Amino acid sequence: MSLNEEDKLKLARAITDQLPAPDEIRDDWGKMIIDTVLPEGVWSREGLSQRDRSFITVAALTVLYRPNELRLHIGRALHNGVTKEEISEIIMHLAIYGGFPTSVEGMHIATEVFAEHDKKKEAKEKA
Repeated sequence: MSLNEEDKLKLARAITDQLPAPDEIRDDWGKMIIDTVLPEGVWSREGLSQRDRSFITVAALTVLYRPNELRLHIGRALHNGVTKEEISEIIMHLAIYGGFPTSVEGMHIATEVFAEHDKKKEAKEKA
C-alpha cells in the first residue's frame, strides 16, 4: 500500500496522537513510523497475518515491560481478530518466561483495554 504525501501526513498525525513527540519533530516521527512499521513497513510484509503479528507484538511488549505500547497493541490485537481470551493466555504464559511482575502489569493493562473496548462496542450497538 503506497500513500500519497497528504494521506501519509494524516496517518502520521493520527499515530502521533497516540505516540506523542515534540511538535518540532512530530510529523517526521509519524512518517518514520509509517515507513518502518505500518502501513508500508514491517506490518505489511507477507509471511505473517496481521493477527499473527499482533500475537507476537503483545507477547514482546509484555515481556519487555512496555506498558504504553502494550496498551495500544492490545487494542490493535482485538481489531485484528485476537480474542480477549487469547490475549489473556499470551500474558499469563509469559509469567513463566518474563516474570510475574510483567504479567501482572500486562493483565492490569489488558483489563483496562478490554473494558474500554467493551464500552465502545456497547456505544456503537446503541447508536
